[in-house]
Amino acid sequence: MTAQGEPATESGDPARAAGVTVIAQHFHDAAEAAATAGRATAHSIAAAAQAIVQAFMDNHRVFACGNGGSASDAEHLVAELVGRLEQERPGLPAIALSANSSTVTAIGNDYGFSDVFARQVRALGGAGDVLIAFSASGNSGNVIAAITASHEREMLVIAFTGEDGGRLREHLGANDHLINVPATRIMRVQELHRVGIHALCDVIDRILLGGL
Repeated sequence: MTAQGEPATESGDPARAAGVTVIAQHFHDAAEAAATAGRATAHSIAAAAQAIVQAFMDNHRVFACGNGGSASDAEHLVAELVGRLEQERPGLPAIALSANSSTVTAIGNDYGFSDVFARQVRALGGAGDVLIAFSASGNSGNVIAAITASHEREMLVIAFTGEDGGRLREHLGANDHLINVPATRIMRVQELHRVGIHALCDVIDRILLGGL
């Protein structure tokens, strides 16, 4: 690699050359997966955005949850809603259920990790609120438990999943929204969820600000 960031003509390093091939393949695979996911999920994302806007207009809140990389997706989504994506607007009421480490660890210690999101939903959620659940595999037990708790509270559920949707899809109600990206490799699913988050927030802002 030159000082200007351009690839050297001859690195003479077989390991680096192999690494470049692997990296290029990642970007190629991600681009192909994104194009496929765009076609497969656009209608679901648009419908979910409309439902979230309606909830905000009715003075309800959004909650988001997930584990590991999906926890960071939940927190990223909330940051875009409370903060902003691109356009200026008032902050929107959203809470990431993975963000309060004291609450998560207290519930996990006292009641078990399977209840860390569901207990918060039962404590904070109300009829008309929205839970946005992230599970790349669709099989996260504590996320499924949060969906069950949300239905008990008469909340709407929007689920981001991958692969075939896993067990999670069986727990969704008729009025819920499934955003299932057509990828099986977890890293691709998580990448596509991030694109989906940005698309969702963009549509939400456009509706709220009169752009759609």
